[in-house]
Amino acid sequence: MTDGPSPTSHPRPLAVVVLAAGLGTRMKSDVPKVLHEVCGRPMLAYVLDAARTLGPERLVVVTGAEHEAVAEMLPEGCERAVQRERLGSGDALRAGMEPLAAFSGDVLVLVGDAPLADGEVLAAIMAAHRESGAAATVTTVELDDPARYGRIIRDEQGGVVRIVEARDASAEELAVREINVGFYVFDADDARRLLPRLRTDNVQGELYLTDLIELLLADGRRVAACRLPDPEAALAVNSRVELAAVEAIARRRILERLMLAGVTVTDPACTYVDAGVEVGRDTVLLPGTHLRGQTRVGAASLIGPDAFLENVEVGDRARVVTSHLYDCTVSSGCSVGPFAYLRPGTVLEDGAKAGTFVEIKNSHVGEASKVPHLSYVGDTEIGHDTNIGAGNITANYDGFRKHRTTIGDNVKTGSDTTFVAPVEVGDGAFTAAGSVITHDVPADALGVARSRQSNVEEYGRRRRERGASHDGPDRGPRSREHDGQG
Repeated sequence: MTDGPSPTSHPRPLAVVVLAAGLGTRMKSDVPKVLHEVCGRPMLAYVLDAARTLGPERLVVVTGAEHEAVAEMLPEGCERAVQRERLGSGDALRAGMEPLAAFSGDVLVLVGDAPLADGEVLAAIMAAHRESGAAATVTTVELDDPARYGRIIRDEQGGVVRIVEARDASAEELAVREINVGFYVFDADDARRLLPRLRTDNVQGELYLTDLIELLLADGRRVAACRLPDPEAALAVNSRVELAAVEAIARRRILERLMLAGVTVTDPACTYVDAGVEVGRDTVLLPGTHLRGQTRVGAASLIGPDAFLENVEVGDRARVVTSHLYDCTVSSGCSVGPFAYLRPGTVLEDGAKAGTFVEIKNSHVGEASKVPHLSYVGDTEIGHDTNIGAGNITANYDGFRKHRTTIGDNVKTGSDTTFVAPVEVGDGAFTAAGSVITHDVPADALGVARSRQSNVEEYGRRRRERGASHDGPDRGPRSREHDGQG
């Protein structure tokens, strides 16, 4: 009599149960552990993505009763089960089996804090389980330093005879380097039958999921082990230190995929790219580059050094140097930085420039227009081929509401021009340096809004003579010509 279906039989129905109810006390955080991010995504999201590649009939996530934030991020088609009391991994699976009361088939059990096990790893586990025909399969890996992980104890023939938790292991058992990853495959009927038999007679006083293996073995059933060739896939996160280690691996994998696709990363150790970011071929990422969220960079662009982009669309042949960009669009051929700050709602059309110490917010900069240096542009529409002079400011807020400035095509503004919105500058117009523009400037006109200059003749000579005529710190009353300088 065999323990399970033969390798040639039709694949059985599959359900996946993800255990994600842990408090993560070692994380020292108010955020549920599985929601801590790795390369911009919650750890749990990676696990769910990998599970869905198997096409399971049911996908159940076990959360704590207070973990509404976890429930809110579950994708459509994912069911939630609640572990009311945290009585261990065995109790978590018991909660996860409640929605599967009528399910018959294989149950793949995963943990929500192991984001490096991708769909290929899970497919290999399922293939090994079904090929073995065993009643259950445990996933293992060998580590140089097994530390706190549960050990796999085998018999002389290599069969699994026990899984012992590190805290309950003897010195001889602690010397074993093959550890339990925490991924299992059970038969649904076996899980339902054996879960009520779990006991809390251990150091933690919890229901251990590993004891299901011992119960199966005690019933004379065979348990297979699927040893993963890559230890990285087994890494789970229980502290901020482990989170950083897992993120470093995930980041390395992302950069390797980009480089194999034709992206140059000059210093991978100092380049940070989130999962889901897209970068086109022949683009160069220089050290200190951060690409976060839903950022997409086109082909043959140069990003960095020290550029931070979050949810930014960058076209082809663009350049972004030492700048911060958020929720904005930088079209093909644009130049940004150094030391520019592009805020949400900003759009630079093809060939536009936002130069040194420029801040742009909620504005549209037309094709080939330039804001070269030392300017603030907010809530503004700028046409094509316009040049904004140094030190320009759009005064868009009156203390109650934001107002828009409209600057047309082929406009040339003088240095230190302030536009007091709402105001419009027509096509082909100019503004004089130092002007405060409070009224519309018609097309092709020159807007001048400054006081007329007057010169006080011989002022410098008289001032020097007056200073020379006073001895000591008491210089008497200042003349009306004093210019206010110390």
